[in-house]
Amino acid sequence: MLYPELFKSLESVRWDMEKDVPWERFDPGLLSDEQANTIKMNAITEWSALPATEMFLRDNREDSDFSAFMSIWFFEEQKHSLVLQEYLRRFRPELLPTEQELDHVRFEFDPAPPLETLTLHFCGEIRLNHWYRRASQWHTEPVIQAIYRLISQDEARHAGAYLRYMRRALTDRGKELADQARAAFARIGVLMASAKRTSQALHPTNLHVNKSLFPNDTVQSRLPEPGWLDRWLDQQIQFDREWESKVADRILHNMSVLLGRSFATVQDLNRYRKELAGS
Repeated sequence: MLYPELFKSLESVRWDMEKDVPWERFDPGLLSDEQANTIKMNAITEWSALPATEMFLRDNREDSDFSAFMSIWFFEEQKHSLVLQEYLRRFRPELLPTEQELDHVRFEFDPAPPLETLTLHFCGEIRLNHWYRRASQWHTEPVIQAIYRLISQDEARHAGAYLRYMRRALTDRGKELADQARAAFARIGVLMASAKRTSQALHPTNLHVNKSLFPNDTVQSRLPEPGWLDRWLDQQIQFDREWESKVADRILHNMSVLLGRSFATVQDLNRYRKELAGS
């Protein structure tokens, strides 16, 4: 099982909301209304770990190891929402999300193949790590800069944990599952490393997950400002082609190590995907 080792390693680097966030350094003159509103949107977005966890537990009912790991992931992701809410409670209480706003992003996700979902969230954690690193640079107030740095480091560790479960699917569960896993990893990897070719921000919270609620079946569509994510990325933190290339490169590097092939470009990974489909 991976869960005991992951619990120990993640517990050893866990940050404390009171001790490790420099609340005393808050400078009100360095926080604009525009910046504060984006903190609210991210606090609500992070709350969507709740329905995601419910999805993971439902779709991985036969996998106790991974389901146990969800206790760590869920705790840390909800903590991200909590620390952002705490920041607003202390310094911009008028922007604190309401319980109704939080409830609105809790809705049922349609069942999906576990391997594809695992890969999607692995890539999503890489993307979040880069988004939050860029957000920390964009903000000018030192406390929220520190919070985004802490959160971004968590997201990188979560990606590493998901990668461990992806590797397990290739090595510990038999040839049939390994073949399925390679196909799933390549398929989702091509999608998630291709953001430069799409107008859509490729993250699990921005993808459709419930046909009966379409088109209001993405987490982002259920926020108080459904279009905020594109504005945050394009106009505010300016997550440009250079930053997007860093995400793609990280995904391709990990896919190369995982699958034992060198993928310098998305096209390389797509060719590998086609090879698997043909065989």
